[in-house]
Amino acid sequence: MSKDGKFRAYAVNATQLVEKAHEIHDTWSASSAALGRTMIGTLLLATAGLQGEAGMTVKIQGNGSVGYIVADGTAKGTVKGYMGNPHVNLPSNDKGKIDFAGAVGTKGILSVTKMAPGDKTPYTGEVNLVSGELGDDFTYYLAQSEQIPSAVGLSVFVNTDDSIEVAGGFMIQVMPGASDEEISKLEKTLKGMPLVSEMLRDGDTPEDILHKMFGDDLKILDKMPVRYECDCSKQRFARALESIATKDLKKLIDEDHHAETVCQFCGKKYEFSEDELQLIYDKKVADAEADKEIAEKQQKEDKDKPDQK
Repeated sequence: MSKDGKFRAYAVNATQLVEKAHEIHDTWSASSAALGRTMIGTLLLATAGLQGEAGMTVKIQGNGSVGYIVADGTAKGTVKGYMGNPHVNLPSNDKGKIDFAGAVGTKGILSVTKMAPGDKTPYTGEVNLVSGELGDDFTYYLAQSEQIPSAVGLSVFVNTDDSIEVAGGFMIQVMPGASDEEISKLEKTLKGMPLVSEMLRDGDTPEDILHKMFGDDLKILDKMPVRYECDCSKQRFARALESIATKDLKKLIDEDHHAETVCQFCGKKYEFSEDELQLIYDKKVADAEADKEIAEKQQKEDKDKPDQK
């Protein structure tokens, strides 16, 4: 936070978590950069805008080579992600950088869904992609969907062997009371700064990056570790199996005699035996019968009620 309270700023070194995503999904350079930027943007939005056990899902569906990208973030500094095509390498653009317009696309949608425990209808906001560079797209989302003037910078530097050398980002939000002159001054400072990846390669910390933006007019309010973390479980996949149609579940039991599920975020596999599937099926049928009985009872009670005149 700037000392005068007119700007709120966040910065993160996400190198380790983006490298972990690369290792899990075997991403190639353009895919690594696209997934990495999406996860960093999600992490910044989640830690800034969520509290407690709330979570956030960011989905990007562009017309580029990587297809869709999904990232989940929490207020606690955890993030995970996956994508449609992890094996995308593209020639550099005319600036010698990864071609995000080709990888992510310039046409498509960025959506953000926020979920808190107990919420029956989570909030979702979405905007059209404006450049596919993702930093611009997150900035546009904040301005259009949440009415928060912001600047988002996202950067991933990929080595020739596709490993991640550095990855990080920043987000600055303009608070009420900031003058046009103060905003213009900050914009000029940001334009003169190197990429986040260049600063990280030079050994700068997130705190160093923020000091380069605000100088001595900076007050550090909080620090937290960040990590790639998947919270999948067999119980969660069992609930997913409960949600499929009864006839399809019965077919799975009678024909395949087992099921193997794979977590898209971490690649972990969960096996369900025929007996386990049968238990899920029996519960699903019993629940359906119970719901039917309740509905019939309610119908009868409504029918027996005297007409109100």
